[in-house]
Amino acid sequence: MRKFTQLSGLTASSIVALMVAAPAIAQETTIATDAAAAATPDAEAIVVSGLRGGTRTVTDSAVPVDVFTEETIKRSAQTDTVEILQTMIPSYSVSRSANTTSDSFVRAPRLRGLPAHATLLLVDGHRRHKSGSVQVSGYASQSADSAVIPAIALKSIEVLRDGAAAQYGSDAIAGVINYQLKDADHGGSLMVQGGQFYEGDGKSIQVAGNIGFKVTDRGFINLSAQLNHDDPTVRARTFTSTAWDPFVAYNTDPVFAAAVDAAGLDLSQPLERRGKPMEKAARFFVNSGYDLTDNSSLYAFGNFSKSKGTAVATYRVPGARQAVLDNPIRLENGSIYRFRDDYPLGMAPTFSGVVTDWSAAGGWKTEFDLGGEQSLTSDLSARYGRGKIAYSIDGTVNPSMGPASPTTFEASSYISDELSFNADFVYTLPTSFTHGPLVFNFGAEYRRESFEIVAGEEGSYLAGTWATSDPFNFCTNETSLAARTLTPNAPTGQGINCNSASDPVYNVLQPGSNGITGISPAVAGKLATNNKSLYGEVTSDITDRWFLDLATRFEKYNMFSSKLVWKAATRYNLTDWLGLRGSIGTGFRAPTAGQMNMTQTSIQTVGGVQLNVGLYPTSNPVAQFLGANPLRPERSRNYSLGITLTPAPNLTLTVDAYRIKLYDQLYTSSQIVVTNPIRQSMIAAGIVGAESIDRIQFYQNAIDSTTQGLDVVASYRGNWFDIGSTNLTAAFNTNSYEVDRVLVSTVSFDAVTLYNFEHNDPRWRANATVNQQIGPVSVMLRANFFGPWSRQTVNASRAIQRYGMETLFDAEVSVPLTDKFSVTLGARDIFDNYPDVNRIDDTNGRTYVDGAVPWQGGYYYARINFNF
Repeated sequence: MRKFTQLSGLTASSIVALMVAAPAIAQETTIATDAAAAATPDAEAIVVSGLRGGTRTVTDSAVPVDVFTEETIKRSAQTDTVEILQTMIPSYSVSRSANTTSDSFVRAPRLRGLPAHATLLLVDGHRRHKSGSVQVSGYASQSADSAVIPAIALKSIEVLRDGAAAQYGSDAIAGVINYQLKDADHGGSLMVQGGQFYEGDGKSIQVAGNIGFKVTDRGFINLSAQLNHDDPTVRARTFTSTAWDPFVAYNTDPVFAAAVDAAGLDLSQPLERRGKPMEKAARFFVNSGYDLTDNSSLYAFGNFSKSKGTAVATYRVPGARQAVLDNPIRLENGSIYRFRDDYPLGMAPTFSGVVTDWSAAGGWKTEFDLGGEQSLTSDLSARYGRGKIAYSIDGTVNPSMGPASPTTFEASSYISDELSFNADFVYTLPTSFTHGPLVFNFGAEYRRESFEIVAGEEGSYLAGTWATSDPFNFCTNETSLAARTLTPNAPTGQGINCNSASDPVYNVLQPGSNGITGISPAVAGKLATNNKSLYGEVTSDITDRWFLDLATRFEKYNMFSSKLVWKAATRYNLTDWLGLRGSIGTGFRAPTAGQMNMTQTSIQTVGGVQLNVGLYPTSNPVAQFLGANPLRPERSRNYSLGITLTPAPNLTLTVDAYRIKLYDQLYTSSQIVVTNPIRQSMIAAGIVGAESIDRIQFYQNAIDSTTQGLDVVASYRGNWFDIGSTNLTAAFNTNSYEVDRVLVSTVSFDAVTLYNFEHNDPRWRANATVNQQIGPVSVMLRANFFGPWSRQTVNASRAIQRYGMETLFDAEVSVPLTDKFSVTLGARDIFDNYPDVNRIDDTNGRTYVDGAVPWQGGYYYARINFNF
C-alpha cells in the first residue's frame, strides 16, 4: 500500500489547510512512473506511461516519451525551471527576450515548433493553471508558467511528444509535460549555487532545499523551497539606441554634447541595456499524502511563488526623433518646454513585472476489489490556481501631463485563474480474446477559467493637459489656419504663431506613462469561460506483439461549439529488438479567456522609430472596424510514425516522424498604421489617448499551417576502461513550417509576418551528452547544436538576414567530499559563443536578436549539495 500512497496520498491536516486557503482544489489525470525511476541514472531507460491507467517503457511505448531524473535535472544548472528542458530535448525551445513586457518575465516555451499554448503542462498528472501573462505578438500564447516550480521539488520530468488532446483535453496538441513531485517521507537536501557570465555581469545566487516528514506510519509531507537572485546582463555592444547613431547625434546636437561632457559620459559603454532582466524570486511547493485504508488514500499539493523582474526599456535619446523628449509644447505662460530640458541625457525607463502564483490540488483515490483479476480505481479531485502579473514603470513620464508629470507609475495587472473538478476511473477487465487485459479509462471534468484586467493608477493612463491641441485656447479655432488669431488668453511676448501648424501650441503629446501605458477603468474588466468534458479510452495488448490504444473526448464550451476529438495509437514488435509505432488523432483548442480579453498599449521601436502600439481584443469596435472577427477554436490533426530499436541491452534508439496540421491557427496581426478614419473610430469607441496611438494589433484566426518534423533519440550505457559507468545520450530534431492558407487580409498578416513564421526558427537542433563516472567523480560534457535560420526586417528595406549554425558546449565536474557533501564546478557555453549580431534593424550591428539561440555568452558556476 505504500507505493499507492506515494502516488497519491495526503495527510488529513494538510487537506484541511489547503481547503482553507482555497475553496476548490483539484486533480486531473496522471502519467504514472515506475518506482525504479528515481534510482535510474539515465532518463531514457525509465519505465513510464504515455497512457492513462498503465505503464510502458520509453522504447515500448506507442508514442514518443522522454523522462528525466532528479540527477539529470540538477545537472542542467539552470535557475529557471522553464529552461531545464531546453538543454535536454531538441524539440523544446524557449527564447530569451529583451526590452519587452510579457516575454521578459513569463517566458513561453515551444514543443515540436508549436506555440506554448499547444503543450499541456501537468504537475503530478494534474493540469496546471495558466499564467496572467499573454504574449502581445506572434502566437499570442497564454500558457502555464513552469518557472514558478522549484527544480528541487521535482523527482522527474516526463515529456510526451505527441498530440494527446483526446486523452488529456485542450492544449495537448503538441504534447504533454508532466512534472513529478518528490514524495519522500524522510531525508532531504540543501543546495547552494552561485555563478556569473563571462562578461562579468549577471551574477546569480540560488538557495534551495527539500525535506520529507512522516505523518504517523500512513502519511507524508514533502516540502520544497527555492530563493534566487539574478542580476541583469547587458549585451548591447556599444552605447546605442535602436533609433539612433550616438556619434552622429553627439556631433550635431550641441545641447546633448554639452550634457555628455558635463556628466563625463563614456559613449563607448552601452546605455541601451538589452539583455537578461534582473529577477528576485521565492518559490515554495508542498506535496502530501495519507492512506485512509489499504485501498483508499487522500492527497494534496500546492505552491506559492512570488518574483519580481526588472528590465530596461529602449533608451530615449534627445535629438533622435523621440517625441517624448523633443516634441515642444507651450506652457500656460506661453513659454516653450521640451522634456529634454529636464532630461538632457535622455531617459532609460525601467519596467517591472511582479508575478504572483499559487495553487492547491487534492483528491480522494480508491481501489475497489471486484473479485478475480478485475479492478477499478476511482479518483475524485478538485483544483484551483491563480496567476497574476502586475506591471509598473519607473524613470519615465506621462508626456501629456507636461512638467508636472510623476516619474513612477503602477500601470496594470492581469489575473488568470482556473477551477476544475474531475472524476477519473480506470477499469481493468481480463479477456479470453486479447493477450492482455482491456484497460478502460473514463471520466468527466468541469473547468472554469477567467481573465481579469485591473486598471493602473490614474497617472498611468490619464490624458493630461497636452493630450489635446492648444489646451489653453491661445488661438481661435477657425478651420483655416490663415484665419486664426490670438485670443485674450494668449500671453504676449512669447512669439505664438497661430497661423503656423508647426507652432508648439498645436502639438499633442501621448497620454499615459511612456513605455508601458496604463490601463484605464473603462478597459478593465473580467471575462470567464467554462467547459464540460467526457472522455473514454481503451488500451490492450491484442497479441504478445501488437498493442492498441483508442481514445475519444467530448468537449462542450459555453462560448464555443461542442467538439468530439479522437486518437488511435498502436505499436507492433517485429522482433524482440525492433518495433514500429504510430498514431493519428484530432485536437481542439478553444481560445483562452486571456486571448479573448487582452488589451495593452506600449511604446515599441519599429524601424528605428518609437511608436505607440495598441493591442485590442476582437470585441473592441476598433478591431472590428479593421475587419477582426470573433475568435474561433483552433483545430488540429496529428500524424506520427516511428521505429524503436534495442539491438543490445545497453543501447536504445527511437526515430519518430510527425506531421501536425493546424486549422484556424491563432496569431497576432501585423501592426496596422493608424489612419484618420481609424483614429476617428478609436475616438468614437472612447479609447483613451486615441490621438497619439500610431499602430494597432489584435489577435485573429489568421492561418492554416503545417508543421513537419523528425525526432531521433539515442541512449547508450556502458563501462569504459573499467573506470566507471558511461552514459551517452544524443537527440536530434528538425522542423519545417508552412502556411497553407491565409485567412485574413494581407494588411493584418503581411509578407514579412509570413516569411518570419516559416523561417524564424533554427531548421534543426541537436544535443549530445556524456556522463562519465571516474571513481567517485562525475563528469558531464554536453554539446548543443542549432541549425541555420533567417529573419526579415519590418523596415522599409524588407532586408533578410541569414544566420549560420551555432554550437555551444557545457561541462560539469562533481566531487563528493563526504557521504553527504559534494561540490560541483561547471560552465555553460564554455567557449563563450554568440550568434551573429543584428545587421538589418537600424542597430549598426550593436545588438543581438531575441531568439531560440542563446545570446548571453558563457556562464560559470559552483554548487554545493548537502544530502541528509
